[in-house]
Amino acid sequence: MITRYAAMNLLWCVPGVGGSEEYLLRQLDGLALITHNYQVDVFAPRGFCERHPRIAAAFTVYEAPSSCTRRAERIFLEHTWLAWRTREYQVVHHGGGSIPRFGNKHTLVTVHDVQWIDYPHYVAPVKLKYLNKMVPSSLQRAVRIAVPSRFVAGTLVRAFGIAPKKISVVRHGLESAFDGETTSSDALRRQFDLGSGPVLVYPAITHPHKNHVFLVHLMAGGQGRWGDPALRLICMGSQGSAHDGVVELIDTLGLGDRVVMTGRVSNADRNGLLAMAEAMVFPSEYEGFGAPVIEAMRYGTPVVCSDRGSLPEVVGDAGLVCPLENDAWVRALEAVKIRREELVAAGKDRARAFTSEISATELVEQYDLVLAAARGIR
Repeated sequence: MITRYAAMNLLWCVPGVGGSEEYLLRQLDGLALITHNYQVDVFAPRGFCERHPRIAAAFTVYEAPSSCTRRAERIFLEHTWLAWRTREYQVVHHGGGSIPRFGNKHTLVTVHDVQWIDYPHYVAPVKLKYLNKMVPSSLQRAVRIAVPSRFVAGTLVRAFGIAPKKISVVRHGLESAFDGETTSSDALRRQFDLGSGPVLVYPAITHPHKNHVFLVHLMAGGQGRWGDPALRLICMGSQGSAHDGVVELIDTLGLGDRVVMTGRVSNADRNGLLAMAEAMVFPSEYEGFGAPVIEAMRYGTPVVCSDRGSLPEVVGDAGLVCPLENDAWVRALEAVKIRREELVAAGKDRARAFTSEISATELVEQYDLVLAAARGIR
């Protein structure tokens, strides 16, 4: 078997970047498990190996001379250090949604989402200007484009006129060890002062489009099961740009004892909270994929999500997909209680289609297509 050489650009993978980093890390987990003929080398910020020892043990990782926490610094390194180090690779995979203007032309770019097209008001002006300049150019220059869902693919075709045949879906996949460690429900109830009542979970960084305020207002409205004084809504995730507003709303509505903001939790605590939850509630206004819904299904937690972005595509018939209307979400919680066994079984079956091995296999197919294009094969 002839070894082929691919470079994966993860210079944008800095702490707090969120689900897009998880997507690529899980693909690397899959690449380490499946049979293929690529040597994949990783190019990452300084400190990456310490944060991700499992990846460092399985792959050759070249750390940049910087932590890349500033966008300007990362862009400079992509055009200099990265361009020079990857000039001889047969495929260069840029995982952060854009391609440097200089460097190896045999490129695959992963575009996780284009939220800024539909929700520009949620993006800082400087970042929005950068995206409007870099993304269209990157899409045109890429040999292949990988996206996590048909929803994102359709947006690229519609908004940028990209030929559909240039785009392929490479689904998100969960690593085999995802559900390996679980904190007990008793320990979690003590740790977060949850009482003995039912629990709902929402794992999401507090960015505006994640729509935490929708759930807070449901809790305050008191309709149906949402009005149960023993019910706890657990919001687990890092602080985003809307965090202070969400906390202020919780305080204003007097929900400090019913809405629990845990911050980012360990994998074991995440699994334990999923295991004890009556449902995962996911009212996001926009998702390029929405990995937490698959995580919940894998763990046997019923999913109630919005009908926005890629969520209907990802969830399919294995969860309750609702418009962002109070009455629909009140009815959904009642339906979860009645249909729990059915939803758990459907969710687990759905999650089997989203593994890191499947994701890695689809990624290798894209590497092959980049190589084919480089050789003039159509």
